[in-house]
Amino acid sequence: MKKIEAIIKPFKLEDVKEALNGIGVQGLTVTEVKGYGRQKGHTELYRGAEYVVDFLPKMKIEVVLDDALLERAVDAIQHSAHSGKIGDGKIFISTIEDAIRIRTGEKGLAAI
Repeated sequence: MKKIEAIIKPFKLEDVKEALNGIGVQGLTVTEVKGYGRQKGHTELYRGAEYVVDFLPKMKIEVVLDDALLERAVDAIQHSAHSGKIGDGKIFISTIEDAIRIRTGEKGLAAI
């Protein structure tokens, strides 16, 4: 099993969700997060005063899935989250040793 963590722009969330549903991903977790990458935020002008916005709003999507779906899921996220502008986000992949469904006690792939 693999876990995909993707940090994307908030307005791309619906596109990514639909793309993942389209390839058969059954569940995902979404968290509103703030952060910055290479762009280090940006400067804004408000009522004549300039201030720095260090942390930009992002969405973090977490998906645990079978290894067989990994490449398709990564492609789906990458294509649906792409805007071509700086700050499109990142995708992180890690290995999951086991999963347990609390309600039934199912383990492994049956739990996801």
